[in-house]
Amino acid sequence: MSALPDRHAQDGQDEQGRPLTGDGRPPSQDAAPVPLHVGVRVPPCDRADRVLETVRRAEESGFADVWFPDSQLLWRDVFTTLTAAALGTERIGLGTAVTNLATRHPAVVASAARSVAELAPGRFTLGLGVGNSSVGPVGLRQTTSAAMREGLRMLRALLDGEEWDFEGRARSRLRDPRPEVPLHLAASGPKNLRLAGEIADGVILLSGISPRTLASATARVREGAEAAGRDADALPLTVSAFCAVTDDIEAEARLLKPICASIAQNGGAGFLALAGIDVDVPATVEGVHPDLVHAEDWKAAVDICSEWISDEAAVQFAREFCLFGTAEHIAGRLRALNSAGVSGVLLQQVGSYTPPIDLIEAVGASVLPALSLKVP
Repeated sequence: MSALPDRHAQDGQDEQGRPLTGDGRPPSQDAAPVPLHVGVRVPPCDRADRVLETVRRAEESGFADVWFPDSQLLWRDVFTTLTAAALGTERIGLGTAVTNLATRHPAVVASAARSVAELAPGRFTLGLGVGNSSVGPVGLRQTTSAAMREGLRMLRALLDGEEWDFEGRARSRLRDPRPEVPLHLAASGPKNLRLAGEIADGVILLSGISPRTLASATARVREGAEAAGRDADALPLTVSAFCAVTDDIEAEARLLKPICASIAQNGGAGFLALAGIDVDVPATVEGVHPDLVHAEDWKAAVDICSEWISDEAAVQFAREFCLFGTAEHIAGRLRALNSAGVSGVLLQQVGSYTPPIDLIEAVGASVLPALSLKVP
């Protein structure tokens, strides 16, 4: 595996201005990019039947997927919500983005995934991550790469109907398994990115859409895939990005300050610096509950984070890492991502406790038609 080439890889483009693939190469001019799946994050922030109304609106608006986060103290149970969504929709893809193997034992996750997949054949994706907002509030640690590797092996074996040896104490298998359930791993650090490329069925990239960080992240995925003898180009890549269809980026970008601060706080200051965003956020920020990304009082979190994140830095963050701008601008960036090998995007609105109706309506009305992805 060669290192990323010179400054063009750092800029995310080759000499002709074409987007680079994850390992620094321009995409093949002979192979057309795979169709782009545009999905939206819908937090289970209300009763499952009410969340279903939002999912149905996403389906009607032409979205390919709806992804649900999992955090037992912040939202309703994700698999209960998925069950309602599976029974109440017909074509839209459904996924977790993400559940975890710390608060939920892998065998419990396998059973829940099987149960949803039965109700939505061919439509369910099990997205997994290290835990974040699930583990912190209950005093648990995030899942290590080693534990994630073992957990994914157990999940795959159980969903395939194989017996699993539970630490020498028992050997058991899952009745009525569902081998077709894909396991996607959400990752941002190099170890988990390589792990995803090595053993996952797909990757949810948490690097944003900055060409610089995206190229670095996808290169690590490719390293893992090639080390395992897998075809890296066949691995689905879904990029998570905050999105707002707007003519006034400056006004909307201010809302991103807690997100930017959280990235800097959790080891991402170097990634931000690549985009010219130099910030220094303390390890602990008082006055925000439960954390910066999921603040219950978002206005207060924005005001608090303004001490470290300037308005100019927030705008730069919106332009570099997020999909903020007009429908034409967003559609253009999505096309560039697709040309660079990204097969899906997971759009997020700012905030965690209201359904993303405005985002669904705006993207469905103006962005998807521009991409020719609108379902008639």
